[in-house]
Amino acid sequence: MFSTRLDRARAAMTESGVDVLLLSVGSDLPYFCGYEAMPLERITMLVVPRDGDATLVIPELEVPRVVERPDVFSIHGWGETDDPIAVIAGLAGSASNAAVGDHMWAGFLVDLTAALSSTGFRRASTITGPIRSVKEVDEIERLRSAGAAVDRIAERLQGGEIELVGRTEAEVSAELSRQILDEGHDRVNFAIVAAGENASSPHHHAGSRVIRTGEGVLCDFGGTMVGTDGVGYCSDITRCVWVGDKPDREFLEAYAVLHEAQAASVRASVVGTPAQDIDRVGREKIAAAGFGSYFVHRTGHGIGVEAHEDPYIVEGNEHQLVAGNAFSIEPGIYVPGRWGMRLEDIVVATVDGPDPLNTVDHHLAVIEP
Repeated sequence: MFSTRLDRARAAMTESGVDVLLLSVGSDLPYFCGYEAMPLERITMLVVPRDGDATLVIPELEVPRVVERPDVFSIHGWGETDDPIAVIAGLAGSASNAAVGDHMWAGFLVDLTAALSSTGFRRASTITGPIRSVKEVDEIERLRSAGAAVDRIAERLQGGEIELVGRTEAEVSAELSRQILDEGHDRVNFAIVAAGENASSPHHHAGSRVIRTGEGVLCDFGGTMVGTDGVGYCSDITRCVWVGDKPDREFLEAYAVLHEAQAASVRASVVGTPAQDIDRVGREKIAAAGFGSYFVHRTGHGIGVEAHEDPYIVEGNEHQLVAGNAFSIEPGIYVPGRWGMRLEDIVVATVDGPDPLNTVDHHLAVIEP
């Protein structure tokens, strides 16, 4: 698998005129070699020459964590008194153009530009992004497993099995985080819990606000499941519930609009459709109902080894969906100071049409306290 991915990267490098690929911290590294570097001041770098063998340059004390794959890369461990930048520069050779990982520490890049003064640098995502955005069958199944896990949590949330009233947002967020791990994820990426007026902030940080009866609660959560190959795949879901008496007419009408907008965007997610057109489908429905100014973010983002990656479902992105693209569909309506709502599934574009990986109930659940 890793050799095939590196072959694809080298083909893209040839097409783009890139001589060497330099991948440090971030999701590109495990995707291409199965090793996830710790974000340390000690540099780790996978050096991938276009016409040569890959080498993982890594601190000696980290070498025991690496699953050796000699058919994919060799290992160059460096000691505390060594100069790893010089090692990397030597492996890069006389490269005219290098592509560096988007999440590489700026300090490392500054040192590399000095050591490779005749080399031009560009973002590695121009090489790695298109490769990672097209999921293989195994990747889709791993995304499906992660999605099914958070579906089970959302079902418990909608069924009133997760206590809400009288608890703080932070307490419920901690509960969701525990369940994400209990459901087989290796780490929690986020667990947004926003009650009442706080839900009008799309990325609200769960705090000391106590959840009360007679209000909506927005929960957006997900994590990463790491396989035996060292590569992790993400989940991401958003569901809203109402606690207490039946919500008022405006809230119910807005949710009905949101529900239809989300479903329409999912239906529009067919191979060959430009990403921006999918964004337009749901946005037009929300705008037609008078809530257009309250939909303040893009419709979705790609997902895979990162929670957010290509393709982005947003105005201006003319990328036409291809089979294997995986992304969120998550329109929202946010009325400042009053309430907010969002409805999110992960969807895969296939030759047979859109394949939603989240299937838990999309209707607004009303929970008795």
